[in-house]
Amino acid sequence: MPDSPSEPSSPTPAVALRGLTKTYASGFQALKRVDLDIQRGEIFALLGPNGAGKTTLISIICGIVTASSGSVAVAGHDIQRDYRITRSLIGLVPQELSTDAFETVWATVSFSRGLFGKPRDAAKVEQVLRDLSLWDKRDEKIMALSGGMKRRVMIAKALSHEPQILFLDEPTAGVDVELRRDMWEMVRRLRDGGVTIILTTHYIEEAEDMADRIGVIRQGELIVVQEKKALMKQLGKKQLTVELEQPLHALPAELAAMDLVLKPGGHTLQREFDAHDAGGGVAPVLRRLAELGIGYTDVNTRQSSLEDIFVSLVHQPGAAR
Repeated sequence: MPDSPSEPSSPTPAVALRGLTKTYASGFQALKRVDLDIQRGEIFALLGPNGAGKTTLISIICGIVTASSGSVAVAGHDIQRDYRITRSLIGLVPQELSTDAFETVWATVSFSRGLFGKPRDAAKVEQVLRDLSLWDKRDEKIMALSGGMKRRVMIAKALSHEPQILFLDEPTAGVDVELRRDMWEMVRRLRDGGVTIILTTHYIEEAEDMADRIGVIRQGELIVVQEKKALMKQLGKKQLTVELEQPLHALPAELAAMDLVLKPGGHTLQREFDAHDAGGGVAPVLRRLAELGIGYTDVNTRQSSLEDIFVSLVHQPGAAR
């Protein structure tokens, strides 16, 4: 009897975290048993308030900070046992600017490539500098650059050795709009080329625009990991607003029973309902207004943004993944 065909194996995650914890000497527990798989070629956004553990998590994966317990694998390689391999696969753009102020842009990016054992390749370095609008600055010393240009150099250094996984830790904090636009265009090109992108950001609209999946970390715990669209559908709310023809002096009992709120001035009714309740939050209200003879001039609904969802999650006393 012939052997039955084996099940296709699942692709090895770009990053796999199991039971990851970190407690500092002071006793502060920065991470509490984090389990997470980040898939190859995705853009994963890690969101959380200051002090939630985002930078600690990234620093452990990149080999900068040692975990208290648990394991980390990068492309199937343990970060402690196969340190050289895993570090060569990773590019990191940290929050803090740290470059040799007296080196030129070209020299510092070329040197960073050499640190990872990559052969000299002027064409690769040139392409990175051009992608980041740094080519015209290639012969300038770092200390002569603006803050935004220094940030571009940090990104160029991280990309110089052609990493498979790129960490962007608050990459656009305090930089100009042009850099943000250029960088996200480059990130999309990298993702299209198979590079895995993990980013933390305070600009939640960037995560909403860029990410395939969202992780929310709060007080060292990963409380939500979800595809962006599914997260917004599952946790999002809609707000119905009805502008009335004539103001109401008080909210009729029939409308109060539908969780409608009369706003100050009496011209506006509002109601919140689940985003997945397709039409169920609007049609009954309009029918009841018609039955009561209450005219309206405008009706609109507003979907919760990722920022609304994020704020509600980090302020909940408890949340399940």
